[in-house]
Amino acid sequence: MPFIRSVLHILWMLVTIIPWALVVVAMAPILSAERLWRIAAGWLGCAIYGAKLILGIRYQVTGMENLPLGQRSPAILLCKHQSTYETFLMPAIMPHPLAYVFKKELIYIPFFGWAIAALDMIHIDRSQRAQAFNKVVEQGKRLLAKGTWVIMFPEGTRIDRGQVGHYKSGGTRLAIETGAPVIPIAVTSAKCWPRKAFVKYPGVVDVSIGKPIPSEGRKPDELMQEVQTWIETEMRRLDPEAYTSGTPKP
Repeated sequence: MPFIRSVLHILWMLVTIIPWALVVVAMAPILSAERLWRIAAGWLGCAIYGAKLILGIRYQVTGMENLPLGQRSPAILLCKHQSTYETFLMPAIMPHPLAYVFKKELIYIPFFGWAIAALDMIHIDRSQRAQAFNKVVEQGKRLLAKGTWVIMFPEGTRIDRGQVGHYKSGGTRLAIETGAPVIPIAVTSAKCWPRKAFVKYPGVVDVSIGKPIPSEGRKPDELMQEVQTWIETEMRRLDPEAYTSGTPKP
């Protein structure tokens, strides 16, 4: 049954992404960045609804009260990355438009990539590291000033359930450069949607949003260590079955 459900969900995604992406691309020259974002976020919400309806994957969120208030209050979201699920979920539940920092190769993916290329996000060339970070800071300041939150996955890639990736300091460097607080987020998506897996399983994905961590006067590595400690401690609380052999090694 999980295999059949997974096939049906893939079909759901394909059937819905094509018209939605074409609308986003067609409306990009006409609509404001925020209105275009809302259209795109609608498809992400549709994908999450499809996961609930077809796959039996639900989510529950704690800590929404920790998010900054105010239409233009800045924030850098640093999120645990276990699967594709949270990349769809975060825009669907957040009160502000989000800008992902992602590698430019993604914009060449048919339909999905064309749509994200039309949105006001930050796509970078990883082969040019210094220039890439300068672009992140420049674009990040502009986006934060207009009320868009920047979201990054500090481990850089999806990590298997119960494991810890290498937390890179790019997100905290951006926070320090812009003065924005860091919001750590733990998510247990791999319980239902394992990393790089075709077959998904019904269950509940827990999302825990931590309190804002000020960035003023901090050092990037030291701030990232605090973020990592909070996220990984929270992951052990939310999903203790995944951490039965003690503290996982980075």
